[in-house]
Amino acid sequence: METINGEWIMKGCAENDPQRLKTVDDLLSLVSSIGFLPLFESGITGFSVEERTTAASWWTGNADTDPWEWRIILSAHPEIAYGKFFDKRAGFIHKDFFPVFANYRRNGYDFEAMFDDELASYRAKKVMDAFKLNDESVGKEIMSNELKDIAGFGKNGTEKNFSGILTELQMQTYLIMSDFSQKKNKKGETYGWHIAVMGTPETKWGYDFTTSAYHEKPGESWEKIVSQVKCFFRDADEKQIKKLLAIKYPGT
Repeated sequence: METINGEWIMKGCAENDPQRLKTVDDLLSLVSSIGFLPLFESGITGFSVEERTTAASWWTGNADTDPWEWRIILSAHPEIAYGKFFDKRAGFIHKDFFPVFANYRRNGYDFEAMFDDELASYRAKKVMDAFKLNDESVGKEIMSNELKDIAGFGKNGTEKNFSGILTELQMQTYLIMSDFSQKKNKKGETYGWHIAVMGTPETKWGYDFTTSAYHEKPGESWEKIVSQVKCFFRDADEKQIKKLLAIKYPGT
């Protein structure tokens, strides 16, 4: 997707393209096969939902054919994590590959340990503190507009750059968009745009599973990610892969 004269131009495929994704099940199958997939054009030819769907199918509101609606469906799927994982842009990671991403992107750190080592900002901690569990909690999921207020970034708060902090935490795999929901009026009726519901992958899949690749070096996990891209997209070069998937660790 590119912007020309203030207008978004989609880089969609032809309707008769054999690789075209026609349904959300097609998308689920592709993400399951590759392991991860950006939503929008990624710089690596063919490696996005955008390039495997027709431009006319987007933003129609038809959940059967609209990839923008598919992201809502798959965000809550038990085998899929959705979030801003690809150069600060949205996409999908399959459950089977998520621990590899978590180990590489976190550099082997749980968030609290990273903060204790002064490698995470106090603003990021204020966001992550909102997801702390008490003894009765199974897990927390919080609408992003509510999270903004809880963490002190709202109109009555003092913190700034909520969007940037939220993106950073997703890039580091500490947060995912676990669902989408709408606001409710006083009568309990929903209205307005669908808003991202934030959660942790540990809440979705459990701590042991999410951190199950912690036994290997982050560099080994990175090599697995690179190898997976090259397996499916042989023309992708190291510079493209690094730009899309690498992360600069805090403190480096």
